[in-house]
Amino acid sequence: MCMAWLLLWSLQGAAQPKTKINDVIQYSFQHPGQQAKPWVFWYWMHAAVSKQGITADLEAMKSVGIAGAYLMPIKDTSANIPFSPTARQLSAEWWQLVKFAMQEAKRLNLQLGVHVSDGFALAGGPWITPELSMQKLVWSNTVVQQGATNIQLSQPASYKGFYKEVAILAYPLKAVPDEMLLQPIVSTSNAIDASFLSEPNNQQTFRSDTACWIQYSYDTSVTIRSLEIKTGGNTYQALRLKMQISNDGITFTDIAQLQAPRHGWQDADENFTYAIPATTATHFRFVYNKEGSLPGAEDLDAAKWKPSLKVKGIYLSNQPKIHQYESKNGSVWRMAQATYDGAVTVSDAVPKERIINLTGKLDKQGRLQWKVPAGNWMIVRIGHTSQGHTNYTGGAGLGLECDKFNPAAVQLQLNSWFGQFYSKTEAVLAKQVLKVLHVDSWEAGSQNWSANFAAAFQQRRGYDITPWLLCMTGVPVNSAEKSEKVLHDVRQTIADLVNDVFYTQVKAAAKAKGCLLSAEAIAPTMMSDGLTHFKYADLPMGEFWHNSPTHDKPNDMRDAISAAHMYGKNIVQAESFTTVRMDWTEHPGKLKVLGDRQFALGINKLVFHVFAHNPWVNKQPGMTLDGVGLYFQRDQTWFQQSKAWMEYLSRCQALLQLGKPVTDIAVFTSDALPRRALLPDRLVNVLPGLMTAEKLQAEQQRLANIGQPLRSIPDGVSHSANMADPENWIDPLNGYAYDSFNPDVLMQMTVAGNKVLTPGGNGYSVLVFPAQHALNPNHLWMTVPVAKKILSLLQQGARIVLEQSPVIGRGMKDENAELRKVFSAIEAGGYKGQLHIGAWTKNEPLMQVQKDVDVTKGKGQLAWTHRRLPDADIYFVSNQSGRAIRSSFTLRSGYPAVEALDPVTGKYFNDYRYTVSKEGIAVDVMLDAAQAVFFICKKEASPESDVFATIKAPETFDISRDWTLQFDTTKAGPAAPLPMAALQSWTTVANDAVRYYSGTVKYSKTVNLQPQTPFQQARLVLDSVYNIATVKVNGIDCGAIWTPPYQLDISAVLKEGTNLIEIDVTNTWHNRLIADAQLPPHQRLTFTTAPFRLQGKPLQPAGLTGAVKLVVQ
Repeated sequence: MCMAWLLLWSLQGAAQPKTKINDVIQYSFQHPGQQAKPWVFWYWMHAAVSKQGITADLEAMKSVGIAGAYLMPIKDTSANIPFSPTARQLSAEWWQLVKFAMQEAKRLNLQLGVHVSDGFALAGGPWITPELSMQKLVWSNTVVQQGATNIQLSQPASYKGFYKEVAILAYPLKAVPDEMLLQPIVSTSNAIDASFLSEPNNQQTFRSDTACWIQYSYDTSVTIRSLEIKTGGNTYQALRLKMQISNDGITFTDIAQLQAPRHGWQDADENFTYAIPATTATHFRFVYNKEGSLPGAEDLDAAKWKPSLKVKGIYLSNQPKIHQYESKNGSVWRMAQATYDGAVTVSDAVPKERIINLTGKLDKQGRLQWKVPAGNWMIVRIGHTSQGHTNYTGGAGLGLECDKFNPAAVQLQLNSWFGQFYSKTEAVLAKQVLKVLHVDSWEAGSQNWSANFAAAFQQRRGYDITPWLLCMTGVPVNSAEKSEKVLHDVRQTIADLVNDVFYTQVKAAAKAKGCLLSAEAIAPTMMSDGLTHFKYADLPMGEFWHNSPTHDKPNDMRDAISAAHMYGKNIVQAESFTTVRMDWTEHPGKLKVLGDRQFALGINKLVFHVFAHNPWVNKQPGMTLDGVGLYFQRDQTWFQQSKAWMEYLSRCQALLQLGKPVTDIAVFTSDALPRRALLPDRLVNVLPGLMTAEKLQAEQQRLANIGQPLRSIPDGVSHSANMADPENWIDPLNGYAYDSFNPDVLMQMTVAGNKVLTPGGNGYSVLVFPAQHALNPNHLWMTVPVAKKILSLLQQGARIVLEQSPVIGRGMKDENAELRKVFSAIEAGGYKGQLHIGAWTKNEPLMQVQKDVDVTKGKGQLAWTHRRLPDADIYFVSNQSGRAIRSSFTLRSGYPAVEALDPVTGKYFNDYRYTVSKEGIAVDVMLDAAQAVFFICKKEASPESDVFATIKAPETFDISRDWTLQFDTTKAGPAAPLPMAALQSWTTVANDAVRYYSGTVKYSKTVNLQPQTPFQQARLVLDSVYNIATVKVNGIDCGAIWTPPYQLDISAVLKEGTNLIEIDVTNTWHNRLIADAQLPPHQRLTFTTAPFRLQGKPLQPAGLTGAVKLVVQ
C-alpha cells in the first residue's frame, strides 16, 4: 500500500506548493474561459428601458465577471411603474434600444441571448391567428332515435369563433344518457349550500376546510358508470373524495376511493373523469377527509397546498367512460391509472365495426342528412379549435401560442420575433453579439391536435385514427385495453410532433444565425417525454429555486442533467436562485451551499434569475420582477463585491466542464407518457438496498403525511411540510450517481465491455428498470420494442436490474403475447449479461460495481460529482451539513495520487490526508461549513506535498478592538466617522442612521507588527461577517471574505511595522427598506417595484461581530 500524508492544517490561504496537476485542469482553474463564467437573465420590465440603464447594467456585469445575458422583455407598460418615456416591444424606439444594447455588449465583449418570443412563456405573438395557434380536439354529442333525419348538430366549443371539422361519428347506445342524473337533491353535512354542483355551467365553488360530505339523492334508483369533477383550478382534495352509496339514506357503503392523477402546476384546462363500475343506488355521497392526503410534488402539484376542499361540479353519468381520458388524450399533462376491466367491461365498449363515419354529410347550417338506423344513437361532432394559451408574460408581443405541430406556424413565430433581431437592428452586429436562442420552461398548456395530426398519426403509428377518435372523447372502443393502447399511441404522436416540428425548427433557426439553442423543461405542462427535446438543445437548462419549496424544480434539474449526459451535451445550465417572494436578505454566502448542490447534481453553468434592467440611475434598489426572483443586479448593495463569488463559480464551472461525467447507474423513465427523469424518492422501491435504513424510514413517514402538517417557506407561503425536499436527498444512493434515460436513448444504446454506451458516448455500469412509481402507475404495460431492446442488451453483456416483467403491450402494435414471449426469454437467462429480477434489497455493491464515492464518515452530508479526463479524475465534494465536519471517504480512482483545489481561494487545499489501496484513494478531510473542494486524482504524487511540515505553529493576535467605521452618506449613513471600541452589529447602535443602514461601511485600523515577529505567512480571520467583506492591507486589495472559514491570506502585503487594514463590509437592503416603510414616500432613500413584505420583520445583523484575528506563522 502506498501512503501519502498532507499537513493537517485547518486554516487555508498559505503560499502553495508547485505541483504537476494536469495542465488542462490547472490552466482552467487559474484562467476560466468565457464559457465557464455565469450568465444572467436580463429582464427588461414593463417597457421601462433607458440607454443609461443599459450601459450601467452591462458595465456592471462585465466588472464582476458575468459573460453574457439573456435579453428578455417581460410584460407591458404599467401605471405602477413611474418611468417615461416607455418603449413597448416591437416599436421603433424599442428596437433602437435593442440595437444599443448590442453595441454596448460588443464594446464590453459580452454575449447576448434572446428568447423565442416576447416574455418567458413560451412561443407566441400577435401574428399568430387562432388557426395557427396550439390546437385541441373538441366535440359535441347529440342523441338521436331510429328514423330521424335532417338532424341539427350543435357546434363544439370554439375559441373566438375559430372551429374546423375533423369527423362526425355515430355509434349505437345501450343506454340513453340519463338527464335525471343532473337533477339530484343536493345536501351537505355542514349545511353549506352545494345545490349548484350538479349544474353543468356552474362557476360557483363549494369550499370546506373541515371534513364533510356532499350527497346526491334521487327519488328512484339510478345507475352510474362514470363521474366527472370540475375543479375550476389547481386543487387536490376534490380529486380524492371517497364515494359511498345507500338505498335508504341511512346506511352507506364505500364503493370507491378516488385518486388524483399525477399533474403539474398548469392543470386547469380540463375536468377529471373517473370510470366507475356500474353502480345502482338512490343516494350517492362524496366524503371529504384530509387524512390520507399525499404531501405533494412537482407531479402532484395541487397536493402541496393547504388541504381544503374546493369543487365547482360533480356530475354523475350512466355512460361508461375511459378513466381520466382528459389526461390520456393529451389535452393536459397528467398521468393516471389505466381503465380496468371492472370499470369498463368489453360489453360496455363500443364495437369498432358499429361506428359509422358520417364525415362530410353536414351542411353549412350544421344539419346532418342521415337516416338513423334502429335503436338509439349518439352522434359525435368532432373538430378542433385553439386551446387559447398565450405567451402571457409578453408585452406588445403578446399573442396566441403558435401551433407546435404546424411547421408554417412555427416558422411564422421565428420570423416575426427572432428574425427581427437581425432585420430591425444591424444583421452584422446581431451576428457578432447574439449567440444563443433560448426556449424557456413550457408554460403554454398542452396540445393534442393540429390540421396535420391525423396524417402524422397514420404515418407514425401505421393505422387510421378516425374510427378511434371516440377514445379521445372518453368513449371506450372495443375494450378498455384497446382504448388505452390507442390513447398511448395518441400521446406518443404528440410527443413525436412537438420535437420533430417545434424543437427541430427552432434548432434550425438558431443554427442558421450561428446561435446555440438553449432549452428548459417541457414538463409538467406539455404532454411529452421530458428528456427527448433536450437532444435538440446545445445548452440544456434546468431550474432551481431558493427558499421556495412550492416552486422549486428538482425534476426540471434531473431532466436537463440526465438528458445532457445521455445525449452528450457538455454544458448543462440552470436557471438559478429564483425565489417566490423576495425578502432582501440574499447574499453570496447564503446561496453558496444551494449552488454547490446543483454542481454536484451535474450542472456546470449557472444563469442567475434575475438581473432586472433598472432604467433609473438614481433609484435604488429599483426594478424587480415584481418581487419575484433573486435580486441580482447592479443596484444590489454587494453587487461589486460579488466578483469573488463569480470567480468561485467560474473556477467550479471551468473544472466541471472538463472531461465527461462518471455515472454508474442509468434508470429507465418507463415508456409511459408523460414521462420524466426519476427523482431519488422514486427509487426507494427498486433500490432500497442502496439506501440507509434511516432514509427508508424517513421516506415512509414522509409519505404517510400523518396530520398533514404545514409550514411557511418563505413567510406567507403555507404548504405541506412533507414534500420531498432536495436537501434531504444528498447522495441518495450512497456512493453511486445516477441518471435517467428514456426509450429514445434506450433504442440507441450499445454495450462495450462492461459498460452500456449512450448516444452521447457516456457509459453506465448498471441499467435499472423500475416497476411501479408515480409516473408509471401502469407498470405491467410496456412496448414490445423496449422489451426486445432489454433482451438485446443482456445478450451483449449489460448488467440490468428488472424489478418486474410487464405483461401488457402499451400501443396497438404491441401484442401482449409477443411481449410475454420476450420476457420469458429474458427470465430464462443464458446470455452474456447479468440480470437481477426484483428490487435490489442487498446491502452490498450493486451487481459487483464498486461505489464511486464511498463515504464512511459524514454520510448524507457530502454532495459530490465525478468527471473523468484521459489522464485524471476530478471529484467535486461539497459539505452540505451547515457546519464544519471531518469526513472520510474512498474515491474509486485508479490513479496513485490526489491533490485538492479550493475554488474559493483559487489555490491548493491542504487540510486532508490520503492513502492508496486497490479499492481506490481513501481521503480524510476537514471541511468548513459550506466548503467545497476539488480532489484531483492523477498519475504522479507531488514531491512537495509535505512542504509545510517545517512551518512553525501559528501565533494569533486579537485585533478586534478600536476600529473606525466610515459610512456612505449617499446611503443615508452618518458623515462623521464612528469609533467602535468593541465590534457590534450596526443594528444595536442607537443612531438610526447606523441602525437602519444598508450599504458598505469601511472599517479601518492600524496594526503594528513588531520586528521580533517573523512570519512566512499571515491570515486575517473574522468571526462573523454580515454579509460580505473586501479587504485592503496597506492600500493593496487582498480579496473578499464571504463564506466560511471567513479568512484571507494577506502574507504578500503584511509587513513589519505599521500596517493599515481596511475592511469594506456590506449588508443587504433589508434594514433600509424597513426604515423607509415608516417614512412618507418623499422622504425615503429607496424605491423598488417589489411589494413590501417586511412588516413585523426584525432587522438583520449587519457589519462585523465577534473577533478579528491576525494569524501569523
